[in-house]
Formats: sequence, C-alpha cells, structure tokens
Amino acid sequence: MTSAPAALPAPANPRSRVITASLVGTTIEFYDFYVYATAAVLVFPALFFPTGNETTSLLASFAVFGAAMVARPLGAVVFGHFGDRFGRKATLVTSLLTMGIATFVIGLLPTVNEIGVWAAVFLLVLRLAQGFALGGEWSGAALVATENAPAGKRAWYGTFPQLGAPIGFIIANGIFLAINFALPHPDGTAQASDAFLAWGWRIPFLFSAVMVIVGLWVRLRLVESDSFTRAEKKGTLRKFPLGLALRRYWWQLILGTFIMLATYVLFYLMTSFTLSYGTKATTDAAQAAAEAAGTPFDPATYVPGLGFGYTDFVLMQIIGVVFFGIFTLLSGPVADAIGRRRLLLWVTAAIIVFGFTFTVFLLPQADPKFTGALVQAFLVFGFVLMGSTFGPMGAVLPELFPTEVRYTGSAISYNVSSILGAALAPLVAVALWAAADGSPWLVGVYLSVMAALTFIALLLSPETKDVDYDEIGAGETVSL
Repeated sequence: MTSAPAALPAPANPRSRVITASLVGTTIEFYDFYVYATAAVLVFPALFFPTGNETTSLLASFAVFGAAMVARPLGAVVFGHFGDRFGRKATLVTSLLTMGIATFVIGLLPTVNEIGVWAAVFLLVLRLAQGFALGGEWSGAALVATENAPAGKRAWYGTFPQLGAPIGFIIANGIFLAINFALPHPDGTAQASDAFLAWGWRIPFLFSAVMVIVGLWVRLRLVESDSFTRAEKKGTLRKFPLGLALRRYWWQLILGTFIMLATYVLFYLMTSFTLSYGTKATTDAAQAAAEAAGTPFDPATYVPGLGFGYTDFVLMQIIGVVFFGIFTLLSGPVADAIGRRRLLLWVTAAIIVFGFTFTVFLLPQADPKFTGALVQAFLVFGFVLMGSTFGPMGAVLPELFPTEVRYTGSAISYNVSSILGAALAPLVAVALWAAADGSPWLVGVYLSVMAALTFIALLLSPETKDVDYDEIGAGETVSL
C-alpha cells in the first residue's frame, strides 16, 4: 500500500513568534536605553554630576550616556562572533539578560551625596554594560526577523525590531510622566519634585525586571532560522567571523556605518537634545528664579532654552513618536516595493533640508502658543523622517553580508555608527547650542552635514532589494 505524501513542514518559527520575539526584545532594550536617556537629562546631572554649573553637569551626564556607544562595537564583536558561530537564539537571550540586569542595578545605585565620586564611577560601569548588551541586541533581532521573512517581504519584517524604538520610548517616558505626575510638586508641576529626585526616578529602572522576564519567555521559544541552519549544514560557518568580515567585507562595513549615520544623529537630536533645549528655562525665567533664590546670575554666560515644563514637552515628544512608529511600519512595504536605496536617498535628502529649518521651528515667539505649535510641528516632521529612515535599516544592513558574517557585519556597522552619531550627537549639540548663545541653528547645520555623508554612502551602495540571502558572498567577495 502506497503511503500518503508527507505534509510540508511548518516554518521553523511561525510568523507570530518571529514578529513577537524581534519586537518584544528590542522594545525592552530601547526602553532600558530611554530610561537612562531621560534620567540623564532630568536626574543624573544633579544626583551624580553636581558641578555647580548646569551646562557642565549636563555635559558630564551626556558623556556617560555617550560612553555606552563606545562599548557597543565591543558588544557587536562579541555577540556577533557567537551569533555567527553558534546561532542567533543564545546571543539574543544573553544580550537581553545583560541589559536588564544593568538597568535594574542602576535603580539601586547610591548617589554622589552618599558615596561621593564612586556613584559616577558605578554609573559609568553599568552604562558600559548597557551599551555592550545593546551592541548585540539589534542585529540579532533584525536577523531573526529578516532571515525568517517570506520572499519579497524582508524590509517589512525588518521593521518589527525597529518598532521597539518608538514603543520603548512611549513606555519609558509614559512611566516617568506617571511617576512625576503622582508625586507632590510644592514648586509647581513644571519642576521635578523632591520625591522624584529622591526615589521616584528609580522606579522605571527597577520595573525593567518585569519586562525582561516577558522578553526571555518569548525568546527562549525561538529556534534557529532556515538560513543559518543551511549555512551550518553546508559547513560555511567560520571559527573567526570577525576576521572574514574585516578581510573580505571591509567596504560593506564602511558603507553600512555611514548609511546609519544620519539616522543616529537625527534620533538623538529628536530625543535627548530637544528634551534639554525644550525644558531649559529662558533667560528671563532663569534670572527671575535666581533673584527669588538670592543667587547670582550672569545672563552673558547663561545658555537659554524654550522654557517648557517637563510634562508638557514629553507629551509633545510622545505625539511625535507616534508618527515615528507609524512611518517605521509604512517604510517597510515601500522599501520592498521601490527598493531600499531609492527610498533612503529621498528621505536622507529631506533630512538635509530639515536640518536647515531648526531656526524656523525652534526659536521662541512672542506668543507662547505659537511657539508650542511650531515645536510640535518640528517634532512631528522630525519623527516622520526618523521612522522613514530607521524602518528600512532592519533589512538594509543585514543584506550587505552573507550568513556566516551577517550578525558580525551588521552589528559592527550599526554600532560603530553609534559612536560617530549617537555618542557624539548629544555632546556636539550641547556645545553648538552654547556656542550659538542659545540658538539651535548650528545644531541643525550639524544634522545636515551628517546627513550629507549618509547621502554619499547611499550613492556608493548597491540596491539590495532582490538579493538572495543564501547567495550573498557565494564564491568571491560581494561586488559593490
């Protein structure tokens, strides 16, 4: 008797599991990152870097924030090595645990008033651990999404790990807002309460433990992608993926690094810098506060901001981030339809123009309501561009590399770019803001110049829309 033909095997990872695992993990990772970024503006200058000068304290806080970006390439090399040698699953679980533990412990740290300079040292160490973990997280999540994607839908699937950025931002800042709102404000809601500075800021860091448990449960259910499994069966996996990536795919590493540059700079200007600039008191308000407190004030050395209350400005940012999420999702199908390179060239050109509009949107007006409307429009436009450029990156960078170095190559490109973009952007922006006597025009020029470098990298890069993942690097070096 002839047996019935065997049914086709189900996908190694069902669509729902792929989407959930890539989205949940990066949401948690970005949540942890945003919690620190918010505290770096609101809390850490006073509790960990009290220099007596607001600008200097903020710069010190941003310097530790940027230190994590220096650790990210190291994390990319380590996690990329194990991810390309032994598989994506274990590295993703490890990166999530590392980030979660570091974030939780930050919530327990004593401040400078309790242990002196050691508070800043311990914060720096934990911040480096966060950066190390994030160095391996993004690429692994992007590979889980794109290596399990159906034909012709890699860019769309690649947007799901990218969605972790806007979702993590909304959750992190939503928790900060809820805590700040719930605590008493004897000096008015525009100011952080004493309770918030004493202990309220710790809650978002400690809450990360709950989110990590959820993420681990999802990721432990993953199995390796067919693409990695086929490479393993063919014997193409390498003992030292980094060596192969540097020797054979060095040009792709350079291109990937600069393709990501504008995205990073825009992202950190729209989140960290705008929060600093938007909530910094105007010169008149700062002088009035100094006179009321009986402290000296020098208008010539003061770097003014727009004077929004923290709650008001974060709500405005969250509105903008909603557009960030929407356009992140929309960018995937567009990149699958017209190509990644064509879409990114148009978006990057728009970012160049956007950089020259900072003085149109971000200077205070005679009518405070008009100022608020212009700033809200600025945040919406900026986050629309952010979603449009960030969404396709989940496919663009992995598509530059073959399976045996895909984790390493995409991780190094993504994270070296974080040094050139994310690590330097807050520091450069604050310095340029001060150099322009409180005007943001030099910050906008900085964004345009960085976007121009990305535009050049895109012109030199190939279109990867129709690249077969299993054929990249077959035989000789991929020709660019």
